[in-house]
Amino acid sequence: PYSEVISLIVSGPELKPGTSNLALAADNFWNNAQWQHGDVWTKLLQTIVMAFLGTLLGGIVAFPLAFFAARNITPSGFLSQVLKRFFDFMRSVDMLIWALFFTRAFGPGPLAGSAAIFFTEIGTLGKTYSEALENIDDKPREGVLSTGANEILVQRYGVLPEVVPVFISQTLYQWESNTRGATIIGAVGAGGIGLKLWEAMRTNSNWANVFYMVLLTLLVVFIFDNISNFLRRRLSRTLHDYNRLQAEQG
Repeated sequence: PYSEVISLIVSGPELKPGTSNLALAADNFWNNAQWQHGDVWTKLLQTIVMAFLGTLLGGIVAFPLAFFAARNITPSGFLSQVLKRFFDFMRSVDMLIWALFFTRAFGPGPLAGSAAIFFTEIGTLGKTYSEALENIDDKPREGVLSTGANEILVQRYGVLPEVVPVFISQTLYQWESNTRGATIIGAVGAGGIGLKLWEAMRTNSNWANVFYMVLLTLLVVFIFDNISNFLRRRLSRTLHDYNRLQAEQG
């Protein structure tokens, strides 16, 4: 049966005049009323984009704040403590709580989910970035400072080369984690596949479709876990090579 269907799609006579059998088969698959492939894949992509945007924007905001929070870099100890308490507060509010808040503020949809991830990541990445900055080797920084460079150049050439691989690794890990988290917060109305999955479960009538969505979600999470792990291993080797080069030059 499958070979006959494939043969009909590839080389059979047109079933609908003016439309190729391949285009017709693709349309029937994508807009299937029972399995809803098109809607499911769109919601799944929405979940991935929510996790990506929330993590990326959170990292962009956390990046400069982390420099003011790191006690070995900031000119003000008071500012460092204020920012660290701010990061603690943002982290202490669970992503699910942020999702509930923004769902009420913006209505159900991916905007609420992206905002929930964004606010959570400001705290999480701000804390991890500042801790990475506090654990740097001061020798490269002191070397750049001894040349008479200003503070911006000191951070650019004495600090960033050491911490950027760590920052990227931490951000990738959070993106991987948020891909899973975005599915969960979707169940409270924050958009993505989680919302569609919850709606399908509430009807209690199409468990085959529920299983299909769960399977797709697990597959996507597995793929992103492996991509993230691969990239973080590569970054770890890059950081190791950089540290070895610094030691040899020192």
